[in-house]
Amino acid sequence: MKNVLLSSSAIVLALALAGCATPVPQQLTAANVPSNFSAPITADAPIWPKADWWKGFQSDELNSLVDEAQRDNLDLALAAAQVMEAKANAEIAGSVLWPQLGVSGGADRTKTSRNQNVGGLGFPPGRNTNNSFSLTGDASWALDIWGKGQSQLRSADEAVKASRFAKQAVALTVISGTGSTYFNVLALRERVAIAQSNIDAAKRVLAITQAKVTNGVSSRLDLAQQQAQVSGQEAQIPPLREAEREARYALAILLGKLPEGFDVQAQSLDKIVAPAVRPGLPSELLRRRPDVAEAEANLAAAHANVDAARAAFFPQIGLTGSGGFASAAIGTLVQGSNFGWSIGASLLQTIFDGGNLQGQYRVSKAQQLQLVATYRKTVLTAFQDVETSLGQVASLTQQEKLLTDEVNAASEAFRISEIQYREGVTDLLTVLTAQQTLFNAQDQLVQIKLARIQADVGLYRALGGGWSEADELATQALPTATTPVTPSSEPGPQTVPAAPVPTTPGPSQIPNEPLPPEQGRRPRG
Repeated sequence: MKNVLLSSSAIVLALALAGCATPVPQQLTAANVPSNFSAPITADAPIWPKADWWKGFQSDELNSLVDEAQRDNLDLALAAAQVMEAKANAEIAGSVLWPQLGVSGGADRTKTSRNQNVGGLGFPPGRNTNNSFSLTGDASWALDIWGKGQSQLRSADEAVKASRFAKQAVALTVISGTGSTYFNVLALRERVAIAQSNIDAAKRVLAITQAKVTNGVSSRLDLAQQQAQVSGQEAQIPPLREAEREARYALAILLGKLPEGFDVQAQSLDKIVAPAVRPGLPSELLRRRPDVAEAEANLAAAHANVDAARAAFFPQIGLTGSGGFASAAIGTLVQGSNFGWSIGASLLQTIFDGGNLQGQYRVSKAQQLQLVATYRKTVLTAFQDVETSLGQVASLTQQEKLLTDEVNAASEAFRISEIQYREGVTDLLTVLTAQQTLFNAQDQLVQIKLARIQADVGLYRALGGGWSEADELATQALPTATTPVTPSSEPGPQTVPAAPVPTTPGPSQIPNEPLPPEQGRRPRG
């Protein structure tokens, strides 16, 4: 009977211990991970970004700005401090698994009244001054039989991993934000230059109109219309300059600098190269996104908290011990006759707590369910980001090419209309229409160029920016039922420099001398 009881106890204990540390619930299956990306993919582009992917834009100034951002950005400094905090919390969580040792010492000197019956207190009669010295060591150890402390430590370690992954996600955001903001500054400067070029062209037409009005060829209505055109175009400059300043200030903040006095050298997007990149297997993306790894670690931490909450239902067993010396004279303190010790054990089992432990367990289960949903949503969002970025790069590349053709044609149309207006072949309305078409096309082309380059930045960010999670840190196994990526049959983007925007024809292309009276009056066929 005794052997049966011992065997039963061992089995119960083994089952309890086995139930304390349970595997993290797996959320990745072949049904949750696509076998391929459906958006257009450039077949000959490199697979996955490099760690220094921003260098592919071939801008030394951008490289320098990214280095500064990685060194001085305040969001990164905050993320680094949060990693330090998580590590400290892990140290605190791990400390409960070790015995707690302490040493205490004391020295007392007391004086009593001579009339006091000190003999009854253990002091010699007639003696009223006494000394006492002590040196004691204490030890206590809460036995982690059910794995509560181990689970709490595991949760803290996963929190450290999550904070590190969060820092990587912040770094990727800072780098991509630095690139996007820098390109925005250049695009706004280019738009200002285009607007100024358009104003110069409008002033040339205004000079021609003034000459025609002076010679009686045109009415003052044409002059007023062209003056209004010049003023309207000049009014577009201030908001563009203000937007450029604000973008420059935002870039300074990303670098951890004061906005006052901060500036960049480049003036346009003409020398920026749009580098191509493509994804590999969709399942591999989940090892290359720090935000996915962060959600994965948070889920593992929550699951460890569930194990800890379950272990709290079992008895808590502790051991205590103390030993030390006590003496009336410090010179004889450490003699063996002055040594004393004590040991003990304690057991604490909650019988009734009004549902406190059960409530804590349900809270931990609910938090785990929340982080399961968060992890699955993060995975889906990662695939969405890649699909969206691939589609934007392909679409904007094609749009940029078509707009470039439009700008070339509109530039030629305006050049011809200006010549014909000088010679009296066409009216002012035709010139104004051609000029407005050219300006709109040029301005839109710069915005599309910016959107295309920022879509490239977004694609690199969506693909993880060259970061990857170590296999030993992962708690979610990747599904294997996926096939290699086959490039889409749709045309993908190519790695080409950003095409310069054709400018409005200048004075060297079209003479600007006043028309002689007879030339303005000669009929034209």
